[in-house]
Amino acid sequence: MSLRINTNIPAMTAMRQIAINENNMQMSITRLSTGLRINSAGDDPAGMVVSEGLRSQISGIQQAIRNSQDAVNMSKTAEGALEEVSRLLQSIRSLAVSSANTAVVDANQLQANQNQLRNIVSSLNRIAEQSTWGNKKLLNGASGTVTNITNVSNVESLYIGGTVNGETVRSGNLTISRVTAATQSVATLSTTVANGAAPINPGVFAINGVSFTSEPGETAASILAKINSKTNLTGVTASFVNGGTFTLTSNEFGSRFPIQYVETNNILNGGVGSNGTTGVDGVFTVEIPTEPSPSTTVETFTGGQGPGINGLTLTSPSGNRLVMTSVGNGTALANAPVGALSVGAVRFQIGANANQFASFSLPSVFAKDLGLGVYPGESIDTVDLTTETGATRAIEIVDSAVQQLGVIRGSLGSFQQNFLDSNVRSLGIAEENLTASESAIRDADMAKEMTEFTKINILRQSGMSVLAQASQAPQNILQLLRGG
Repeated sequence: MSLRINTNIPAMTAMRQIAINENNMQMSITRLSTGLRINSAGDDPAGMVVSEGLRSQISGIQQAIRNSQDAVNMSKTAEGALEEVSRLLQSIRSLAVSSANTAVVDANQLQANQNQLRNIVSSLNRIAEQSTWGNKKLLNGASGTVTNITNVSNVESLYIGGTVNGETVRSGNLTISRVTAATQSVATLSTTVANGAAPINPGVFAINGVSFTSEPGETAASILAKINSKTNLTGVTASFVNGGTFTLTSNEFGSRFPIQYVETNNILNGGVGSNGTTGVDGVFTVEIPTEPSPSTTVETFTGGQGPGINGLTLTSPSGNRLVMTSVGNGTALANAPVGALSVGAVRFQIGANANQFASFSLPSVFAKDLGLGVYPGESIDTVDLTTETGATRAIEIVDSAVQQLGVIRGSLGSFQQNFLDSNVRSLGIAEENLTASESAIRDADMAKEMTEFTKINILRQSGMSVLAQASQAPQNILQLLRGG
C-alpha cells in the first residue's frame, strides 16, 4: 500500500457517495413534501406516460359526470313544463265534456267555453315558445326530431321521437313497407230491398248500442237516412243496392271497431242479430336512420284507429305514430320513399371519450302539434266547442293529445332514470377505480418513503464522518517526515 499526498482517493470515494446521498435526500424530501412518487418524467418515464393517460381519462369522466347532471336538470326543466301542458289539456277536456252536454248548456255558455279554450291554447303556445334551458329552447321543436313527408299521397304524417327500438335516431331518409292492409268491420244483413221506396217492417233495432225505430210506412231510403244521421254515435255507415241488402260498414279500420246489430223482429236481418266480420289491424314497417351512421332500424307500426274513411293511425312500441292515407292503406308499398328525418340539437356528451354521447328528442308542444291524426287537419289548435259535433271531436282530440304527451313524458322520464342517472353512477365507479390506479402509479407510499428518508439521512451523516476521516489520512505522512 502506497501513501500519496496529491491525490486522496478515499476522500474522493467518500465525496462521491455523499453526492449520491445528497441527491437521494433531495428526491426523498420532494416526495415527502408533495406526496407524489413521480414528480418529473425522470422519476419514472414509463409510469409518467401511463399516469398522464389516466389523469386525462379521470378529468374527462369528471366532466362527463357534470354533463350528465346538467342533462338531468335540463330534462327536469322540460318535464316541469310538460306537466303544466298536461294540466292544461285536462282543462280543455273538461270544457269539451261540458260543451258536449247540449241538453243543458246554451249558446252563451258554449261561447264562454270557447273563449276559455282560446286562452288555454295561448298558454300552451307560450309554454312551447318560452320553455328554455339557458338560451336553448326545449319544446318548440328546435330540440326535437322533425319528419318531412314527401310521399303525401300515401302518408299523411309520421311522428318519430328520439329513439327507435332503443336506438338513437339520426338525420336521414325514411322508407315504408306494408305488411298487412287494415280492413273495416262489415255486416251484410239478409233482408232484401227492391229499391229506396221499398217498405220496411216496423220495429226497433240497434247498432252498436244505439237504438233506431222503424215507423209504420218506413222505406229503405228513410231507414238509411236514419242510420247515417247517427253515424257519429254508432261509428257505422249504412248502404244498400237495389235488389240487394243493407250493408253496415265501420267508419274505422281495425279490430277495435266491431259491429253489433240487434233486432227482435224481421226488419233488416230476418229477425236475428249480426256481428258481421271484424276488421283487421294494419301493419306497416318504417326503416329509420339510427346511430351510428350509416345504420338503420326497422320499426313496426300496428293499429287501426280512425277515422278510416280519411286515414289510418298506427303506433309503434317506441311510442311513435304513423298516419296513413286511405290510398296508402290500399297500396302494396314495398320500401317506398316517405321523406326525410331531421334531428334536433339535444345531444349530451356523457362519456370521457369521443362519440360517447346520448341524444334525446324534445318535440314541439304547440297546440297545432298536439292531437294530430284523430281527424285530418285537426288538432288542439282547431278545436271548436260551439257545436255538438265539435265538442265530441274535441274529446277525442284531447284524449289523443294526452296519450301523445304521456308517451313523451314517459320517454323523458325513462331517459333520465335509466340512462342519465345510471350513467352518473357508472361514471362515478369508473372515476373511483381509475383514480385508484393512477394513485398506485404516481402517489408516494409515505411510510416507505419515510423509512427511505431515515436511511438516506443516516448514510449522509455517516458519509460526512467518513469524509472527515479520509481527509485526515495524509496527516500520517507528516509522522514519517518528522521521524526522518
